[in-house]
Order: sequence, then structure tokens, then C-alpha cells
Amino acid sequence: MSAAEDIQADIVRTRAELQAAVDELSDRLNPKANVLRALDEAKVAMDDVRRRVTREERGPDDPEPTTTGWVVLGAGAAAAAAIVAGVARKL
Repeated sequence: MSAAEDIQADIVRTRAELQAAVDELSDRLNPKANVLRALDEAKVAMDDVRRRVTREERGPDDPEPTTTGWVVLGAGAAAAAAIVAGVARKL
């Protein structure tokens, strides 16, 4: 391979690496993607609550809840409680 071919191959590789980095940053900064990830993590936390209540063991392939999942689940529960309290006060 000539020096020009080496340089061209290096440029192609660098462009691919740069595009992968831009794609990853774009996904991390996408609000919709962040909300969907947080909801997925909340579902995992809810599954963990269900397993604890039913005393079911977590399977080896089941994901472990994250802090974000617990926070989102707790915020959702607090919001639901506030709505129920507001409706109950109006009755």
C-alpha cells in the first residue's frame, strides 16, 4: 500500500470514528430518547417492586433497577398521589 493509500484509509477510518461519536452525542442529548430511556428504567424499577411484593427472585437476565429508574418511579407515584389528593379535596 502506498503512502497516499495509507492516508486515504486513515481519513476514512477517522471519519467513521467521528460519525460514531457524533451519533452517540446526538442520542445522549436527544430529549425524546432521554425520556424513553428514563421510562424504560422506571419500568425495570416497577418490575423490581412487583418481584419484592410477590417474593419472586430476579432472573439472571433481568436488569437491575438504576437510580434514575427509582427517581422516575417515585416522581410518578408522587404526582399520582397529588392528583388523587386534589380530586379527593373537590369531592
